[in-house]
Amino acid sequence: MADIESHTVNEEQYFASSRVGDFELSIDSTGEDGPTPNETLVAAYASCYTAAFRAGGQRVHDVDVGRLEIEAEASLDEDDDLADIAFTLHVEADLDDELAGAMVETGDDICHVHAAVREGLHADVDVVADAF
Repeated sequence: MADIESHTVNEEQYFASSRVGDFELSIDSTGEDGPTPNETLVAAYASCYTAAFRAGGQRVHDVDVGRLEIEAEASLDEDDDLADIAFTLHVEADLDDELAGAMVETGDDICHVHAAVREGLHADVDVVADAF
């Protein structure tokens, strides 16, 4: 059995509704009726990174970071694929440059989305035709 399961329905155009556990998420490739897939990925990455940064601060560096806010920016290439992502992480705690750098490395190690956005991680796709 899989650790994560979702069910996504796309009946027409480029709008999809996904159910993950008890939660529903709407994604629209056009950006008209919901965030685009790329926007959703950037937001998920930023959310995961704040949790990883906080956890690393507590577990590894014995630091209570307080409030965290992250500004994420991403650029798209000519095919509308993500070309780069950058975070500006605002931290309530007073961190010197050395500690902040060490905590970024720990956040990179802990963040599951950071680990997932690597070359070579692609879905294995099986197609079931005439399913409806």
